[in-house]
Amino acid sequence: MLISQGCIDQAIKELDVIITNNPSTCDEAYYLRGNAYRKLGDWKNALNNYLSAIEINPESPALQAKEILMDILNFYNKDMYNQ
Repeated sequence: MLISQGCIDQAIKELDVIITNNPSTCDEAYYLRGNAYRKLGDWKNALNNYLSAIEINPESPALQAKEILMDILNFYNKDMYNQ
């Protein structure tokens, strides 16, 4: 809910607590934290969280989110920014 309300930093803090308390069973928290980082444009942390969610649950919605993020990153043309 915090992510959809635009309270991204607060959402990350709350998800950090959930993940710290249940690191091996909270694929949904990793997925949501990945979404929060994606909204911030922090692609690395978003991808890392999606991968953590997939590791816990191979059928997590993070799998689709990771694929979408990879498509975005593969589309990114670095040469356009060097002109």
